[in-house]
Amino acid sequence: MIDGPLEILVKQLASLPGLGNRSAKRIALHMLSNKDALMLPLAKNINYVSETIQSCHSCGNFDEGEICRICRDTNRDRSTICVVAGVADLWAIERTKTYKGIYHILGGVLSALDGIGPQDLSIHSLVENVRDNQIQEVILALSATVDGQSTAHYIMDQLDEFEVKITRLAHGVPVGGELDYLDDGTISTALKARGNL
Repeated sequence: MIDGPLEILVKQLASLPGLGNRSAKRIALHMLSNKDALMLPLAKNINYVSETIQSCHSCGNFDEGEICRICRDTNRDRSTICVVAGVADLWAIERTKTYKGIYHILGGVLSALDGIGPQDLSIHSLVENVRDNQIQEVILALSATVDGQSTAHYIMDQLDEFEVKITRLAHGVPVGGELDYLDDGTISTALKARGNL
């Protein structure tokens, strides 16, 4: 039996991260009930975004034009690069409004299980950027997973020949976290990374 347009829409929605089949059905029905207010503007915007948004040639962020707003911003500190796995990580850091440097998006992390090697990530262009520009610090803002940490170590090895400061995000007890609810690994990392008051 061939799926009808509604079933195809539900399947497409269900393929999105965080949505299951039941949620996709509810969303599809809600949009159909509000075609003029929801469905048609959403379809128009999806088409517009697909035609205008592209990957920044400098950092890999998504934006209009070949160079994103962050890379075009002359007030950013161009001597500091924050290395992140993906655009969502960049957005998370930007949300804090505390980082004023530039970014480099790897496009993922090394993963032997998933068959992702150094050639699949934009590590080579990061090394070129450090070599060709006056980069003073590289912040490795990668996840505290085995894959994230192995990626960080690989990048450190690639940057070893350059006189650049390499730092990483602090790991440990989150703000507002209670020790009794934290896992052993988080507490152990926080103890090892403890600092003076």
